[in-house]
Amino acid sequence: MSIRSTLAEATGRSSYWFLHHFYHGGSSLPGKIALALDPHILHTFNKYYDLIIVTGTNGKTLTTALSVRVLRTKYDPVLTNPTGSNMEQGIVTTFITAPRPQKKGLAVLEVDEANVIKVTQYIKPVAFVFTNIFRDQLDRYGEIYATYDKILAGVRRAPAATIIANGDEQIFNTGDLPNPVVYYGFNHDHHAAFDAPANTDGLLCPKCQHILRYHLRTYAGLGDYFCPHCGFHRPPLKYAVTKLTKLTPTRSTFEIDGQEYSISVGGLYNIYNALAAYAVGRQFGVSPTQIKAAFENERRVFGRQEVITVGDKEINMILVKNPVGLNQVLDMVATEPAPFSLGFLLNANYADGIDTSWIWDGDFEQFAKSNAQQYFVGGERYRDIATRFTMAGITNYHRYPQLAEVLDQVKHLPTKHVYILATYTAMLQFRKLLAEGGYIKGGMD
Repeated sequence: MSIRSTLAEATGRSSYWFLHHFYHGGSSLPGKIALALDPHILHTFNKYYDLIIVTGTNGKTLTTALSVRVLRTKYDPVLTNPTGSNMEQGIVTTFITAPRPQKKGLAVLEVDEANVIKVTQYIKPVAFVFTNIFRDQLDRYGEIYATYDKILAGVRRAPAATIIANGDEQIFNTGDLPNPVVYYGFNHDHHAAFDAPANTDGLLCPKCQHILRYHLRTYAGLGDYFCPHCGFHRPPLKYAVTKLTKLTPTRSTFEIDGQEYSISVGGLYNIYNALAAYAVGRQFGVSPTQIKAAFENERRVFGRQEVITVGDKEINMILVKNPVGLNQVLDMVATEPAPFSLGFLLNANYADGIDTSWIWDGDFEQFAKSNAQQYFVGGERYRDIATRFTMAGITNYHRYPQLAEVLDQVKHLPTKHVYILATYTAMLQFRKLLAEGGYIKGGMD
């Protein structure tokens, strides 16, 4: 380790201590400081960890968290970035604040799509996990093929790494790479060939641009697809969901390759995350029994359906950031049998995406017939989401320009169950208020 990198790491670590203890933060700024002192500091950590990178549009944080739980049943240490700070500075923070391992460990890190190359130019991972590619933050990424190109630019620096990819996502079946690839997906049902809705992302065959058809479709463009024109089709799956047993807003029970598993989060989309973690575990020699035990760990994941108690209310915090993910969350919340209140906290900072037009693709209209008793909006762009609620026919909502007002008013809502959907920086700001109020600990609950 050079004098420069030693100084950078020490300075970053000191800043983390101060920010963590006095401001309940420090997931990103310490890494930014360290990078300013040594732009190549990531190279320092190559010898300490075998790296697994988790990337894609949706599901990175939960897939990473579940993969870590699974791998910790066999490996020690396993380093990760639990707060979802997945850009270069956040990844540097993760490394500089971790204790030096006595032996080479595993690092399982979620990495922003555009930042994969910033990591792989210094650390060659042993595996990549691809979750999905949807339209997301068009101001940063562009359309889905531009996003995938950003990922591939980083992958090409690590040609020996195994790719563990969602086989139901057709774009992952198009890259011309030397890497070994294994696929996971859903095989719980089968139908005669049918068409997906016309506005589905990625509906055109990536080989010949003909409209794809399906034998099974889970949501958006994911499923058992095929092209009737050129023969392009889903690749063989090594790991598959073979049965959906029971889905509720707070628990999902399903079978993978014939064995039953359960996770303490709702939503079909989260079963994909569990399946990806299962695939990671099996590729690294973890047994199905060990994976089952890891999944049954009830600890919630940062910002992913955390249940936080405020007075007599149970707040379910859920991150949302793009149309496909938002609609999956809305579908999940709509299955809640008990009366509930729903809030939406909208920011438009760089980490959220500065274009808020994506909220217009959210199917808020479905809540006109749901058990929602009260609505509220907040965040820096509360006017935008208020307009969307109004246009969806939702009129009984309150506006809270300050997040402190949201926290205060939550205590007076008419229902015990409260769902709060929030963009990334809005979630961080609200969690900071919760930590200052003693409702959660800083960072993780």
